[in-house]
Amino acid sequence: MFLQSLMDKNPAFVEAVVALHQAGSLPANSYALDLDAMAANTSHLMGEARALGLSVYAMTKQVGRAPGALEAISAAGVDGYVAVDMACARSIAAHGHNLGHLGHLVQVPAAETGEAAAMQPDYWTVFSPNKAAEVSAATARLGQVQDLLVRVFAPGDEFYSGHEGGVPLEELPGVIDHISGLPGVRFAGLTTFPALLFDPDSGGTRTTPNMATLARAAETARQHIGHEDQGTLQINAPGTTSTAVLAQLAEAGTTQVEPGHGLTGTTPLHAVRDLPEQPAVCYVSEVAHVHQGTPFCFGGGLYIDPVFGDYQTTAVVAHDPSEAGTRAMPVDMPDPAAIDYYAKLRPESGRMVSEGDTVVFGFRIQAFVTRAFVVGIVGVRSGAASVAGVWDVLGNPVAWKGRR
Repeated sequence: MFLQSLMDKNPAFVEAVVALHQAGSLPANSYALDLDAMAANTSHLMGEARALGLSVYAMTKQVGRAPGALEAISAAGVDGYVAVDMACARSIAAHGHNLGHLGHLVQVPAAETGEAAAMQPDYWTVFSPNKAAEVSAATARLGQVQDLLVRVFAPGDEFYSGHEGGVPLEELPGVIDHISGLPGVRFAGLTTFPALLFDPDSGGTRTTPNMATLARAAETARQHIGHEDQGTLQINAPGTTSTAVLAQLAEAGTTQVEPGHGLTGTTPLHAVRDLPEQPAVCYVSEVAHVHQGTPFCFGGGLYIDPVFGDYQTTAVVAHDPSEAGTRAMPVDMPDPAAIDYYAKLRPESGRMVSEGDTVVFGFRIQAFVTRAFVVGIVGVRSGAASVAGVWDVLGNPVAWKGRR
């Protein structure tokens, strides 16, 4: 879905990954990141966010918590990072970055609250009074005070299946009182997910009913707390975040945004519109073998974020950078129920595909749920592209020794 955008807006990146893979510097089954493009995308988004008074916590799961990506994003001035789970939090903290938001989307397991508290996140989301009490016990032992966000919901709110959770709107005052009575924690604001969703009919974004719930919850909280100095009530509203939607979010009362795919130019909007962010990621494979005339390429990272539903996946196949602009060919992806050892390529009649050829995909990635490598690439714009690092999807360095 994003391959044509990648070829149109960042062809030098595709040429670079072909050259690096063919030189043995970039392993097959890799998510390649154009770190310079990510830094530029982040810088552009930060300029707009600052003008609107928004705090920005970048999401790291999509790019596998890669330290090189975190460094590029941090250099552009983000306020910190949102950790989708403790694996994200560990990588963020281990590399010296600010942990801005924890516990959303994934709550912190009870046995890990002490470890999480020691990381001192700016904000920690809880879905229930019990989870607030767990945070309280951990932070009070450390002599800290932790700002909590409460996820709220109301009838009619939209969730991805399996993402449901939170405090019913009518129970919010009681939860605020519960938090106020606990040591080591303080009620700081509210959150939901998703706040925005792509609308295929309009080709734009729409606010979900959750945003109206957030607005009602904010009014309830302000009335319940009273008019004494409580600081700014934080409104955290993630989902489909890029420069193009920041004004929409700010107008709705948001104070915190959490771009992820927006920093790699792969939100659904980027597939249908020409937006400021440049495509900055691709999946790189290699033709493994040809079986009875059908070429197979290596898998391991062939998980496509299903935001668009089913569609025909295509890939560029090239033996050297001069072939990087050749027409993409259809790919038969493995069934979601199967292990993605390989995908089948379907070259047009008469086209030669050889073992060892580079295969470049442009789909929307979720590196953290795969067994792929994550590779940072710098110098694309200068014509001197090189590999800045190879990591696994937990952000750990990989001693890549594949040079031919």
